[in-house]
Amino acid sequence: MAGAEQETVEDQAAADRAIVITRVIDAPPELVFEAFTEVRHLSRWWGPEGFSTTTRSFDFRVGGVWDFMMHGPDGTDYPEWITWTEITPPARIALLHGESRDDPNAFESTLDFAPQGAGTRLEMRTVFPTRQLRDQAVQQYHAIEGGEQTLSNLAGYVAELTRQQAGR
Repeated sequence: MAGAEQETVEDQAAADRAIVITRVIDAPPELVFEAFTEVRHLSRWWGPEGFSTTTRSFDFRVGGVWDFMMHGPDGTDYPEWITWTEITPPARIALLHGESRDDPNAFESTLDFAPQGAGTRLEMRTVFPTRQLRDQAVQQYHAIEGGEQTLSNLAGYVAELTRQQAGR
């Protein structure tokens, strides 16, 4: 019982540091998961509206790194660094995301891919080191809108892949 109680306390403590965004995507989990596994896919949809991505290195495995630059619509460049901490195809990806390997403000994200009818329910849960960093991400960087736009871009990209596969 203590383990279950401790988990609940930890979940509650993380709740005030978290952003959770959910979207149902009209494609099977295997295809949605694949869109995260290859840089040729990620570079086509990753990021909010108007952003583009340039990858410096990409190694999709536990302990591997995706080092990239996001380019904002105003010309601002944002250095980004992700290391994969868990990969369970086609159900889950966990990662640590910051500006660089030694970023003290790096945050943890989990992406859960669950079948929902013929589609996929994708839940993206991001937990920041502090509530203040979460609030700053929401207010200054529009993290909720950006996350929703990113998942919308993913849904559009996967729909395009589905159409291409159907046309073969």
